Amino acid sequence: MEKVFRKILQHDKLVLLFFMIGCVISLLSMPRVKVDYDMNDYLPSDSPSTQALSMMEKEFEGQVPNARLMLENLSIPQALEFKDKISQIKGVDEVLWLDDTVNITEPLEQYDQELVEDYYKNQNALYSITIDEREGIEAVDSLRALIGDRGYLEGAAVNTAVAAESTVEEIGKIIKVTIPVVLVILLITTNYWFEPLIILLTIGVSILLNAGSNLVFGTISFVTNGAGNILLLAVSLDYSVFLLHRFEENRHQGMEAKEAMVKAFIQSRGSIASSGLTTFISFSTLALMQFKIGPDLGIALAKGILISLLTVFVLLPVLVIKTYRLMERTKHKPLLPNFRRLGKGVTKTMVPLVIVFAILVVPSFLAQKENDYYYGAEHIFGPETKVGQDSAEIKKNFGQSNRMVLIVPKGEQTKEIALSAQLKKIPEVKDIISYVDTVGPEIPKEFLDAETLSLLESENYSRMILTVDSEYEGNVSFNLVEKIREVADNFYPNQAHLAGESASTYDLMDTITKDNLSVNLISTAAVFIVLVISFKSIIIPFILVLSIETAVWINLAIPYFTNQVLFYFSYLIVGAIQLGATVDYAILMARRYLENRERLEKKEAIIETVSNVTVSIMTSGSAIVLVGTLLGYITTHGILMQLGKLLAKGSILSILIVMFVLPGLLYLFDKPIEKLTYGLKFLKEGH
Repeated sequence: MEKVFRKILQHDKLVLLFFMIGCVISLLSMPRVKVDYDMNDYLPSDSPSTQALSMMEKEFEGQVPNARLMLENLSIPQALEFKDKISQIKGVDEVLWLDDTVNITEPLEQYDQELVEDYYKNQNALYSITIDEREGIEAVDSLRALIGDRGYLEGAAVNTAVAAESTVEEIGKIIKVTIPVVLVILLITTNYWFEPLIILLTIGVSILLNAGSNLVFGTISFVTNGAGNILLLAVSLDYSVFLLHRFEENRHQGMEAKEAMVKAFIQSRGSIASSGLTTFISFSTLALMQFKIGPDLGIALAKGILISLLTVFVLLPVLVIKTYRLMERTKHKPLLPNFRRLGKGVTKTMVPLVIVFAILVVPSFLAQKENDYYYGAEHIFGPETKVGQDSAEIKKNFGQSNRMVLIVPKGEQTKEIALSAQLKKIPEVKDIISYVDTVGPEIPKEFLDAETLSLLESENYSRMILTVDSEYEGNVSFNLVEKIREVADNFYPNQAHLAGESASTYDLMDTITKDNLSVNLISTAAVFIVLVISFKSIIIPFILVLSIETAVWINLAIPYFTNQVLFYFSYLIVGAIQLGATVDYAILMARRYLENRERLEKKEAIIETVSNVTVSIMTSGSAIVLVGTLLGYITTHGILMQLGKLLAKGSILSILIVMFVLPGLLYLFDKPIEKLTYGLKFLKEGH
């Protein structure tokens, strides 16, 4: 490796040309990468709701209603006029209102008032709309323009459209704040005014290359687009810092620049490579999830880690050798202390903190498994947002309403009538629109217009649109999905298909809950194996993984004790991200301790190690905390917001455990570490 590295430094112009070409290609590729904001698109293709949607798309023109629109102060004729205007908007496939359920030319008093008030109440009209997801943004914008201040809009299609428009703008704001703040952090934690620019340039190139290379996927998820690149900025920062700190140490010893860089590479490649590999594996295990956002994010981030390692080992050394004279002319006095006092403080508190740590391990592990969760998109936008306010207003006037579509084989109207009657016995089912309910078997199909008939029947299937009294997710909703599927299966075994937001969310819950155990176990096991190989030890990997995993458990136990509901997807992936992002600090601490322990007694080795690594950990750690905090407080997208906040809190917990607990674990297990690590020889106490 040393020979290869020396050749890289010799061919510096070729290296710069290679990265310049890569950046140009990435700039051209980035606008071509499409972003998908619909979580249901990432369900496995064999899930029941996905199969139902696929079947319905094949058989019927209209899909599942995915939006509700309420208009105030309308007469019946005005409501019908507005229905016609809504149906003419591009991207609106279908509009359902009162006239699709009852004959509104007759007095409404003769009908079930509960049914009437599902659509028309206190001169407010509520429409159920099916929006084509391919034209969702344009359709939602047109609907908002049509209704103005007198209307309200909610639903999955609205959430998706708003997320698509707002997230891009919000991520732009986060990047604008992140770059200058990270620059300030680097200015404080480095000893050269020019050095932060080199670091940011290197990371910027890696982010650009990663973003452009996402074109190979064609389409990426909103999580990957929203969090991927800024997470990469925070996670990969420490690789640059590790290498440059070693380079500066060697320069202080009087070494010539190229030799100092070669030695820095030899000294830091183990820490950087093992840190990068553990992070790469943590992210890669997300690819094992059946819920496809996991593979989408995991593969993109894992690719980004490899690109970051490439830029740190190839581009950064070339840039430093090209500019080291300028960099050293901008040297300034350290703005931070050498942290030896902190090291001494750690030695006084580390054993009591290890005891506290040991007490917290089991309760935090148990508590983090007992959280309450949101699985779907219903709660993505909070009550302070326009979407949240519209939803609250609709629910205040019409209550919670939810629509599902059941499609069954056509041809047996007697069976369809019996099925409809059985479904209506379910308390939450308020209304059913179908051929046998709305038209009636006694009316010949020849008397119906083609448009009406096509909504209710296809060549092979009959369609039943169920209005149910439940939220889109939760125990009531999930039990309802099970009941409807069970009733339909009794009449049409393995032939009935249920589609809708609740059905998709149920399958989402079922899918990602199964992913939890496999992702966490494989991620932890893989990181442990890498550390065993890297350290040639059994006990060191156990200590490091336990330290970071406990930080993860405490982080995810806090919502349980504070009664906060988590998005299950955030809960699922934050563990892998926190492990991958912060295990680097534990690796750095352990490696420096082993180096120092070969020439120092264990207490002095702890002091020296804390002094050595604090700046590096503070630099990278503060960047991750910053990125997570900005993501948590700027974005309005609930999943990204929660992911950011969890990552920020989790990183703080990881840093605290690495800085104040891990030294105590290394100190207490000093003898077992020496005995159970291949080729390790510590300085004996008293020498």
